[in-house]
Amino acid sequence: MSANERYGTRVPNEREHRVIQLVAEGLKNKEVADAIGTTEHVVKNYLRVIYDKLGLWNRVELALWYESRRMVPALVLQ
Repeated sequence: MSANERYGTRVPNEREHRVIQLVAEGLKNKEVADAIGTTEHVVKNYLRVIYDKLGLWNRVELALWYESRRMVPALVLQ
């Protein structure tokens, strides 16, 4: 079994990306759950899957991963 067959494409789906965004904004699991309309337990499961997909260990790494991929508006020199 290849790594792709076992772990998929390693790209967060839309729902996972929303969880990542909310965690990167500093929300706690309960707050994330309230924001996406689910339970704290489901959010913990999402985070386990996300960490595995991305090869990360914790919320700090996840927030840094998210921030490094955000589009930064180009600076306009005046």
